[in-house]
Amino acid sequence: MSGKLKAIHVVYAEWCPHCVPTTVEPMKEAAAELGVEYVPHDIDTDDVHVADELVRKYGDWSPDYVIPQVFLEFEDGSMMHVLTGYSEGVAYTKKAIENLLGSRLFAGLKVSPQIR
Repeated sequence: MSGKLKAIHVVYAEWCPHCVPTTVEPMKEAAAELGVEYVPHDIDTDDVHVADELVRKYGDWSPDYVIPQVFLEFEDGSMMHVLTGYSEGVAYTKKAIENLLGSRLFAGLKVSPQIR
């Protein structure tokens, strides 16, 4: 995977406290800060087919997969799965989001939009 970040995708459901606001809001803010598109995929809408395919191809797939799941899309068409929520509790998912946003990966995206 290489190239400039194009979008942040989030597979989620409105009713899920791990998703809204725990994951959705920080990912929207991160996309805005990085100047890239934020692409939500609500599993309770017609977008479920796109969400399922994204998780099946790149994420933590099972027939009843865990949400939220977060993916980075790059301009070269590659995708990177960077987070799956924790069924153990919302606090675990919140900490995982904080860790992701504080990671070297995200720091690198802020400094330089290129992944090497």
